Amino acid sequence: MPSLGSAAVPRLPSSSPAAIDVLTCILCTGPIARVDIARASGLSQAAVTKAVAPLISAGFVTFDDVRRETGDAPGRPATPLRAVAEAVYAIGVKVTASDVFGVVVDFGASVVDSESRRLPRHTVGQVAKAVETVVDALTRRLGAGASRLVGVGVTVSGDVDAEAGRVRHSPLLGWRDVALAEQLASRLGRSVRVDNDVRALTVAEQWFGVGASGVDTFAIVTIGAGIGCGIYLHGEVVSGAFGVSGEIGHLPLADAGLACTCGRIDCVETVASSDAIVRAVREQTGREGLTIGEVAAMAHAGDAVALAAFDRAAAAIGTALAVVVNLTGPAVVVIEGEAVGDFELYDERLRSAFGHHAFGAAAQCRLELRTHDFDSWARGAAVTVLRDFVRNSAGR
Repeated sequence: MPSLGSAAVPRLPSSSPAAIDVLTCILCTGPIARVDIARASGLSQAAVTKAVAPLISAGFVTFDDVRRETGDAPGRPATPLRAVAEAVYAIGVKVTASDVFGVVVDFGASVVDSESRRLPRHTVGQVAKAVETVVDALTRRLGAGASRLVGVGVTVSGDVDAEAGRVRHSPLLGWRDVALAEQLASRLGRSVRVDNDVRALTVAEQWFGVGASGVDTFAIVTIGAGIGCGIYLHGEVVSGAFGVSGEIGHLPLADAGLACTCGRIDCVETVASSDAIVRAVREQTGREGLTIGEVAAMAHAGDAVALAAFDRAAAAIGTALAVVVNLTGPAVVVIEGEAVGDFELYDERLRSAFGHHAFGAAAQCRLELRTHDFDSWARGAAVTVLRDFVRNSAGR
């Protein structure tokens, strides 16, 4: 990731990789007792105590207010450890074709402030200007806490080289080969991480969501203007050898002969994205001004055209989910996004298609539904910054 920018940021005390693993455990699962950290990390309690001491002295970790009994020694109280929420902050920004959404999160990834700007156009220049405006507003309102701001994360849809901070291709934005991290870092005077939006959302789930609950294999599927997928397998979010993975929206499963924004034919997105659903209903009804909310209302009211559009979307997504589960074998698939609020319209059809194509025991994979908003997308971008801070600040 490019490290351009001149603003000073906090640093963790010099630590070993084991100490960083301990801090990660406290961040993701705290408050947590040292005996439980030792069990999770494979370290001795003495090693955990040694690793935690400088983190406490530096103000990154503290003792929880509640004393609890340990599992190994019933009746003996233990004082759990937790991360100090206000120790550091990160800003996350999600870029769409029409808006820029930004949030500030604390060290526990809780959103403490948000800001957004409409985009008159989604040219690179307009986006960079809007991101700067949003980040400046959030930084100003953070006040003294701005001195503990560790970086800015920005996410977009498409093929993103996170290490280089370069957007190789974003069909939604119409961008190719954009050195976005470099451009934004020069504007903001801070380190900027640019990543794929779904991959960042998956990192957030790894650290502060389903992954923190002990699930070691999961996938995140997002339904909205596009169809995305992030995959987490045994300790890491899958990035792919070329920085591309989980692009189920571009599996050729639609069989409708429609052109996708990526330039190919029959991608899942051509029938399953919210834009595709709206477009299909507009074309068949002649009502050009329809929105996704209005189309969903039509379906709830029993409109045959709207119901058929949701049915096609459900069949395509369910089949694509089966492909992901057959190939990677996750224990859980979390389905979320701005279009999931009306998921009951195609829940049954999706599950039917998934069950029809899932092979053998893979059909036991649990499907969970979750609505979220664009602040959640921006939070994912911020969590990638927190992860980099924890992993890299001590030289790891």
